[in-house]
Amino acid sequence: MNKIQEFKEMHFSNDILFLGNAWDLLSALTLEKAGFKAIGTTSWGIANSLGFSDGELIDFDRHLGILKTIVENVKIPVSADIEAGYSEDTNMIIDNVLRTADVGVVGINIEDSLKKSIGLREVSAHGHLLEKIRIALDQNGYKDFYINARTDTYFQLQNPIIETIERGKAYVESGVSGIFVPGLKEHDEIKEITMNVNAPLNVLSLPGLTNCNKLKELGVRRFSFGNALSDKVNAYLEKNADELLAYMDTSHLYEN
Repeated sequence: MNKIQEFKEMHFSNDILFLGNAWDLLSALTLEKAGFKAIGTTSWGIANSLGFSDGELIDFDRHLGILKTIVENVKIPVSADIEAGYSEDTNMIIDNVLRTADVGVVGINIEDSLKKSIGLREVSAHGHLLEKIRIALDQNGYKDFYINARTDTYFQLQNPIIETIERGKAYVESGVSGIFVPGLKEHDEIKEITMNVNAPLNVLSLPGLTNCNKLKELGVRRFSFGNALSDKVNAYLEKNADELLAYMDTSHLYEN
């Protein structure tokens, strides 16, 4: 079983897949050492580590280089967050997905948000894109490559549950491997989606939505924390830097 197949199977084991979100090589190695079974990159964390905001503002080649460095230095499977594909052109997005697969990642997150305007891609258009991505991956030797179709309905709509299920079903019909619904939080809505969309559901950690065992009971198959850890690390760094200058003293760096 290769890493792509191994990662796919992780979504169907008895345990929920708790994904460690990394943003550079050090964080990836730390998560691997801690015992995480797989890593998913966080585009937000990667962008911040390079001095940018999230939203496809960094050069894709630079992003790809970070992915390659992580993949080449960890033994566990790595899935890549490629936002909306780093282009509005279908062929370019497909090429970017194939280039991402070529560096050795086992899957991607790809979202239906528009990057240059507010809103979501039209359902059928996004479904068609996902279908073409699946075909291209299969034709280039990447069968079972994990396409985690992220829908941003909970970030952009007032009453998102019905459209989330509609989009989830459409994306599954297009050949994706799983559905990712960041912002989804209510337990009854999580359960409704897992009952109506025939693919592993990935949810994002939020205040009040933190426990893997509870999420497993609701039918969630994959749980990730996005940029929460990188934000916490950045806040710790900033706090300590401020204290160094405020007290002109380094003693707190040696405290347990």
